[in-house]
Amino acid sequence: MKEITYKKEEMFLSPFATRSIDTKGRKVAEEECPLRTEFQRDRDRIAHSKAFRRLKNKTQVFLAPEGDHYRTRMTHTLDVSQIARSISRSLDLNEDLTEAIALGHDLGHTPFGHAGERTLQKLLGAFDHSKQSLRIVDVLEKDGEGLNLTWEVKDGIVNHQTEGNPHTLEGHVVRLADKIAYVNHDIDDAIRAGLITVEGLPSEYIKILGSTARERINTMITSIYNESKGQSFVRMSPEVHRATYGLRDFMFAEVYGREQARQEEERTDRMLTVMFEFYLKNPDRLPELYKKRLGNCTLEQSIADYISGMSDTYAVHVFQTLYMPSSYKLSL
Repeated sequence: MKEITYKKEEMFLSPFATRSIDTKGRKVAEEECPLRTEFQRDRDRIAHSKAFRRLKNKTQVFLAPEGDHYRTRMTHTLDVSQIARSISRSLDLNEDLTEAIALGHDLGHTPFGHAGERTLQKLLGAFDHSKQSLRIVDVLEKDGEGLNLTWEVKDGIVNHQTEGNPHTLEGHVVRLADKIAYVNHDIDDAIRAGLITVEGLPSEYIKILGSTARERINTMITSIYNESKGQSFVRMSPEVHRATYGLRDFMFAEVYGREQARQEEERTDRMLTVMFEFYLKNPDRLPELYKKRLGNCTLEQSIADYISGMSDTYAVHVFQTLYMPSSYKLSL
């Protein structure tokens, strides 16, 4: 079965694609699977990880929104995976590697979205969810054993942000798919929340990209295909790139930076800061896994590992357990 996949990749993939048989391998050598390639195994390991399951209760943009149709970090990840696979398929790149990177790219995101990330940056001096994603798959998953993923998947995960520079074209695909996904679904959620209107979107960018999310995503993917087919790079046309990042800047100005968002971020900051300081004073109250890590990292890092791994709902639960009277908690 695996050998058939290798033959198909050799016959049909672009000369610039990453072939499964050419992987640089894992940090710790393992017996190979007779059916799956190494990238397929990585995809499965990520999908079955605890960190991946926690994404369903982690904020994308809106904190505790009323309604079932707002995106979470899980649905964002699935959006990125779908878009990235479509791009990779059209460019004859390795779809299995692309999917594994996409599913793992946000495993290290904090509760409460980027607000939580900024709090940990303040408390630690430096914190980045891409590096935390790598730390999760390398160190924290499977009760401290890590997932032992291939080099190519880890490279794509840690380099998925705008300033990243993945070593594979599949990594570059995920890096672009991440932007395509969040720009469009955050617009959709912001319209649903009444923060912006369709009519209020910048017309200079909408004329280029389209008036609906479906049209914009199709324009962006088609642009990548037209620019990158048969090339050693993955990119949009200059016009579509400018419009995409123009919409991104619009969202930062009109949605992410709104007063309401800042107020919610202040509440998030207070809650996570209080929890962080509690565990600094009471390290014995950390879960056993994070206490065991103290021989290999600082107390601050271990606390950050614990807090960043929490879902929104679990973070609120822990905060209530530490600081609210039992009688009040039971009445909620």
